[in-house]
This record gives sequence, structure tokens and C-alpha cells, in this order.
Amino acid sequence: MFNRLRVVNRNQRGFTLVELIVAIGLAGIISSAITMTVFQMFTTNARSSAHMIAVKQVENAIHWVRQDVQMAQIVEPSGGAGFPLNLTWVDWNNNVNQVTYSLGNGQLERQHCVNGGEPSSMVVARYIDPDSAMTNCQFVGGVFTLEITAAVGGFRPASESRLTEVVPRTAL
Repeated sequence: MFNRLRVVNRNQRGFTLVELIVAIGLAGIISSAITMTVFQMFTTNARSSAHMIAVKQVENAIHWVRQDVQMAQIVEPSGGAGFPLNLTWVDWNNNVNQVTYSLGNGQLERQHCVNGGEPSSMVVARYIDPDSAMTNCQFVGGVFTLEITAAVGGFRPASESRLTEVVPRTAL
């Protein structure tokens, strides 16, 4: 019986140490490549999401300000950066509209009041950079200029800046 075990052991073949080391090395390289690919996908997705949020906030701010400035008969930027921005116009049925845009806590807020009544407020855009070099407005020579920057923080921060010019309607 003892001789028979020797015969069985001689006929079995296993992996050599070199083969095991090569297999472990290849598995390590493949798993590293997969890990790096997954990490890169998450990083790209985070960066893309942050940038899209910044773009959407800037576009939303420009939409609202442009719409109100085009209606305005009186445009009064104040302060160093032009905020608060006061806009006034009289609509087709003689209602006096007053809109004030203020910038605080990274938000651009719009307050609208008709005929001196109770103002309604809404946040037009978030993540707005309060630095006057990055977000500002001015009214010179009949042209309103708005420069606005949204900066989204997080894992992969992103920002978007836009400059727009608007010519308001003339006073009646």
C-alpha cells in the first residue's frame, strides 16, 4: 500500500512556484487596470456633473436678469459689484413693477413687487461667486452688462463664467 501512494504522487502534476508567481502578477495587473478604470469613470462623472450644475445656474441667472432688464425703463445697479440691482418698469395696464436682484450667501435672489404690494422672492441661481471681479453688473451708455460666475465645490470642483450685454427698452 505504501508503494502504491508513491506511484500516485509521481503521476500527479501541480503548479510550479514560477507559474504561481506569474499568475498572481497577471491577476494583480488586471485588477489594478479595472480599479483605475472604475475610479476614472467616477472622477469624470463627478467633474461633468459639477460643471453641468455650474452651467445651469449661470444660464438660469442670465435668463431671469436678461428678461427683467429688457422690460426695465429704469436700471439702477448699486454697490461695488452692481448688486443690489434695482429695475423698474410700467407694464401695459399701468402696473408699476419693481424687481431687485441681490447677491448673498452664494445665491442670486430676485424680489418682485407690483404697485408697492407685498414682494415675492425666489432664488434664481445658487453657487454664485460673490467676488466682485467674478460676478458684477453695470449700466453704461444705455447697455447693461452682466458678468456672472458659478463655482460648484465638492469632490471635483468646477466653475462657469459668462458675460452678457442687454439693451433695456427706452423709458416712455
